[in-house]
Amino acid sequence: MDPQPVVLSGQRVRLEPIGPQHARDLYKVGQDEAIWRYLLTPPFASLEDAQTWVKMCVDRLATNTRIQFAVVLAGENRAIGSTGYLDIDRPNRTLEVGMTWYGVDYQRTFVNTECKYLLLKHAFEDLGARRVCIKTDTTNTRSRRAIERIGGVQEGILRNHRINRDGSNRDSVYYSIIEEDWPEVRENLEQMLARD
Repeated sequence: MDPQPVVLSGQRVRLEPIGPQHARDLYKVGQDEAIWRYLLTPPFASLEDAQTWVKMCVDRLATNTRIQFAVVLAGENRAIGSTGYLDIDRPNRTLEVGMTWYGVDYQRTFVNTECKYLLLKHAFEDLGARRVCIKTDTTNTRSRRAIERIGGVQEGILRNHRINRDGSNRDSVYYSIIEEDWPEVRENLEQMLARD
């Protein structure tokens, strides 16, 4: 398993390795506080904020443990959010799908379903992953429902896992999909996409 920055194309979204060319679009959709409530990054207050965030994502690629994608609407060629592979563990063939956010207008739409489908399909079918982890704040009920809806199995909760931007403690709930789960998860995702 050796994830690399590649383009993953679906019917309505395309995941492109994030780069400076995406910063302006991401700034336009990344200004709402609601998007960043459960993330460590504050909303983008300026184009420079978005450029700095994109540069951080590009720089992390050098660690060989993260790949961040811009989520691009295929029909419009416009970035409307971001998602990525984190904690890439090549010897153990595991990784995490995370650092996911979408502009408010694209939440609770086909976007997340298709992004998860593309990322999971690539991980299991192209890369040979054994396990994919997805984690979220225990209080993020919308995210938890979405993960469970696609077939994520709750593994446990890390208490006091992080410190939120406001100084409060964050407990993180971990979910996983393993290679044995993938055929059923894939069928479920394909049915969901056919309905959207």
